Amino acid sequence: MKDKSKNKLTQYGFGTQIRRSPFFHATIDSGARDFSVYNHMYIPRDFGDPEQNFWNLINAAILCDVSVERQVEIKGPDAKKFVQLLTSRDISKCSIGQCKYVLITDEAGGILNDPVLLRLGENHFWLSLADSDILLWAKGVAVHSEMSVEICEPDVSPLQLQGPKSKEIIRQVFGNDAACLGYYKLMELEFLGIPLVVSRTGWSSELGYEIFLRDGSKGTFLWNKIMEIGEPIGLKPGHTSTIRRIEGAMLSYHADADSRNNPFELGLDRLINLDIEDDFIGKAALKKIKKSGVKKRQVGLVIDCDPLLAPNNEFWPITENNQQIGEITSAVFSPRLKKNIALGMIYIEFAQLGKSVTVGINGSLYACVQVELPFYDPKKKLVKQ
Repeated sequence: MKDKSKNKLTQYGFGTQIRRSPFFHATIDSGARDFSVYNHMYIPRDFGDPEQNFWNLINAAILCDVSVERQVEIKGPDAKKFVQLLTSRDISKCSIGQCKYVLITDEAGGILNDPVLLRLGENHFWLSLADSDILLWAKGVAVHSEMSVEICEPDVSPLQLQGPKSKEIIRQVFGNDAACLGYYKLMELEFLGIPLVVSRTGWSSELGYEIFLRDGSKGTFLWNKIMEIGEPIGLKPGHTSTIRRIEGAMLSYHADADSRNNPFELGLDRLINLDIEDDFIGKAALKKIKKSGVKKRQVGLVIDCDPLLAPNNEFWPITENNQQIGEITSAVFSPRLKKNIALGMIYIEFAQLGKSVTVGINGSLYACVQVELPFYDPKKKLVKQ
């Protein structure tokens, strides 16, 4: 089996600067056919039919290698104060064992990352990152902060176990306490001598968990053990579902947001606490933006054309009367909704529910209409159950 896996690796080679996760060989043995690069690491993006991967997710459960979600570990006497300096969300009530979805903004209020913050101890935090180099940003900020903190990238590699049957699989693997974790809560545990953190988080808009491996030498064993226990319950190996994340209007950094966007454009006002006493990077700029208003707004769109054969690999122009007024950032065909659904960014004067506009796709123009987000499960009942 080991030699067979090595033979398959000849098609994956961008040099040693692109890192492989502890689960890399296990995912290939489980059927991974293709990879992309995220946070300077390989991430499996193809286990066969992406539509079948979607149905596996929403009907049962999938196990995904998301080691690319690198952790920035912040420890030390001033850790909490330093984390607040980095993020626009008030973390004063973030308790030990709790997670929070946060934003990291620059001095102009632009979004540098939208990680999940995990608080493991009184002075111990992780930032579980989207695709940008926040480790270097945090180290640079720390140099000039005069705060007592230690910042590093620890040996931590997460898996995502997502889908309606994930709770039962977690129960079978790790026990009832892990299965009964509250939404955005975490716990530390050992599994057959392997140190882990398990959290009720994920990037799927479905009920799910993340399993943070804290010993990279145990990746293949952990993957295979979870699959062995989960397969009789319906678990399949898989990859993060573009279909489901767009249905849920979940952001993909570099696609739907980057440093050119501010949180108000994306409807993320709830993550901006301008009235807290503590300062954070970008606070003054965000106050000005809130007062003056935004120039663009993220919208949901339904595109009237034949089913899209694949997600977009470029930004499609949105036009009205031959004038470009925005762009499609993410688009896909939803087999459940039987519609082409998309996230787009439009100048504020054209952003209006029910308003029809035009999108250019590969040289052809198609009508699309602006609709409310998210496209499915707007109350997020599934993920919180």
